[in-house]
Amino acid sequence: MIQEVNFDGIVGPSHNYAGLSPGNLAASRNAGATSHPRAAALQGIEKMRRNLALGLAQGVLLPHPRPNHRWLGSLNSDYGHAAPHLQARAFSASPMWAANAATVSPAADCADRRCHLTVANLVTMPHRSHEWPTTLAQLRLAFAASDFFVHPPVPAPFGDEGAANHMRLCTTHDAPGVEVFVYGETGGPFPARQHREASEAIARGHGLDPARTLFVQQSEEAIAAGAFHNDVVAVANERTLFTHERAFADPASFYADLRRLMPEVEIVEVADAKVSLAEAIQSYIFNAQLVSVPGGSQTLIVPGEARDSAPVWSWLQDHLASNGPIRAVEVVDVRESMANGGGPACLRLRVVCDPATVDPRFMVDAAKLDLIADVVSTDWPEAIAFDRIGDPALLRQVDQAHRALHEALDLVRLIDN
Repeated sequence: MIQEVNFDGIVGPSHNYAGLSPGNLAASRNAGATSHPRAAALQGIEKMRRNLALGLAQGVLLPHPRPNHRWLGSLNSDYGHAAPHLQARAFSASPMWAANAATVSPAADCADRRCHLTVANLVTMPHRSHEWPTTLAQLRLAFAASDFFVHPPVPAPFGDEGAANHMRLCTTHDAPGVEVFVYGETGGPFPARQHREASEAIARGHGLDPARTLFVQQSEEAIAAGAFHNDVVAVANERTLFTHERAFADPASFYADLRRLMPEVEIVEVADAKVSLAEAIQSYIFNAQLVSVPGGSQTLIVPGEARDSAPVWSWLQDHLASNGPIRAVEVVDVRESMANGGGPACLRLRVVCDPATVDPRFMVDAAKLDLIADVVSTDWPEAIAFDRIGDPALLRQVDQAHRALHEALDLVRLIDN
């Protein structure tokens, strides 16, 4: 039963608004605000429930221990004596955005017919650069079966942001596909986080067919406008590419290559005249989950902000009326994540596999989501004001919450090793 499984990151108990990510306009705009970790995690759990209700397979990735004492130790510091900016970077709950966990190539695309995952190094942002060891440990446990091959990160200084800059098009999820790696070129006001060299290294490591692998440059205009990852302006699913007109540096060449490799591709391009680049980024219409539901039709799972935007919602209604590739739109509330610059697509990593080959502790059903929600409701902080990041009482609560979740899911080995 090869199918796409969405692995959502559970929002961690240290979720806060420290504004650590230049180029992420929402994160910068809300820097210093009070966050609500409990509500954020419950919103993410509710999104997963909606996926299950659509008939999708659902997994989870767990929050990381915070603060990251090991990382601070590598800087010859400890949390109590660290500068405030280092405390904030060590305390970040950014692993919740599982789209940055890894780049995934399904077995049908790989020379050895195994599903390959390369953990992202995230070296561009200091608060994210220390995520990969814990992410790698989770991936190697979740995907320990011989059906998978989990790679360590591409070395610095070649920045790799994982699935957020990777797309795959195919006739069906279990068929060979065309893999698209989207990279940036530095030159605007914000850093380009995905380097072409990293994408090429991953493609080689996964054993992809060069004839069916594309390297496409993200437009500098999109990066400058706040599209810090490609998934803020484009998303693909099976034979459909859903994209903004200004997402890519040379869209005509990219589209021609896609049509040559996959004549049946359906390119749904949103014109800037209908939805401006700024409106697309603010509403996160593209940072959505475009999924195939049982029966084969496609559903777009968008944040509430997309419905709140008149031009975005008007475009979506017109597309539905036109009987285009997207046949339904589901609206979810992930406002706490959105305030830090992460929409529905940021919260999940797509893995095409047989769910039976995944460690069952990482797969969820309604009952397991109830269990996770109970832990969150009991142990997650209700609110974190920015000036509490160094509070010892908060650190103890976050540590207790983290351990409670791992104990509930029988995954304590991840924090005891």
